Amino acid sequence: MKEASARIKINRLLEAAGWRFFSDSSGPANIQLEPSVTLRPADLDALGENFETAAKGFIDFLLLNDKGFPFIVLEAKAEDKNPLIGKEQARRYAKSQNCRFVILSNGNLHYFWDLERGNPYVITAFPSPNYGQRQPP
Repeated sequence: MKEASARIKINRLLEAAGWRFFSDSSGPANIQLEPSVTLRPADLDALGENFETAAKGFIDFLLLNDKGFPFIVLEAKAEDKNPLIGKEQARRYAKSQNCRFVILSNGNLHYFWDLERGNPYVITAFPSPNYGQRQPP
């Protein structure tokens, strides 16, 4: 399966959790698609041979808080891949954006990761935009 199939499922899960791709009566858009990030050479080296050898990378989905600041990095993988293969790539993207939280997903299996509190764990629904006001999903 292609990553596009996973992204369609992820889009639906984000919208179901209250995230917005477009501004509406609820507020401004709080999802950015594939914003570019600049990585340092040491970051690229740590990602290994499986990562593009460019100094820029792209976050699949960057979820913004109510003030418009980066809040959660969501790394998407193809449906036939384990989402955890994107763990280190997502960690570097999150650090580059000063995000504490990461979601790893292939559209069917999802992990939530609080970088300050341990390892990713399976979730069945995505956190809402007001996640910081309550406990993890």
